[in-house]
Amino acid sequence: MSDAPTIAQKSPYPIEVTEGKTYFWCACGKSQRQPFCDGSHKGTAFEPVKYTAEASKKVFFCGCKHSAKPPLCDGTHAKL
Repeated sequence: MSDAPTIAQKSPYPIEVTEGKTYFWCACGKSQRQPFCDGSHKGTAFEPVKYTAEASKKVFFCGCKHSAKPPLCDGTHAKL
């Protein structure tokens, strides 16, 4: 098994989040519920990343799974 995540898509996922709500971002790229975890990482070295919304707003979750600032997009997908 590769230690690199699967690229789910080469663009971010714009998601409206709710203040105080916790989200679990898929770090492995295998989830069928992108950008969120569905447990597909089991048996791998990957773990979901917990994100608690500080405000109700639109955020951009990383889709390429290579962001240096997970779970949010940092533009890394443009270099893949």
